[in-house]
Amino acid sequence: MIQSLTRINELAQKQREGALTAAERAEQQVLRTEYLREIRGQVLSTFSGLSIVDPDGNDVTPEKLRNEQKNWKIV
Repeated sequence: MIQSLTRINELAQKQREGALTAAERAEQQVLRTEYLREIRGQVLSTFSGLSIVDPDGNDVTPEKLRNEQKNWKIV
């Protein structure tokens, strides 16, 4: 689980109650940015290991995907 998620949820609850300070709004934005970066990294990590296999067991991963997988940097 992403560690900052608990704090993001706390700030979201406080925001719904209408009691966020300017510092908390700034913290919330930073945490959300970090959260999205982590999620994107997880998705790229999943796709970097993906290969497509036909019913006969042949690797039919498109060349474009193979080339992209070589260029991806996991965060």
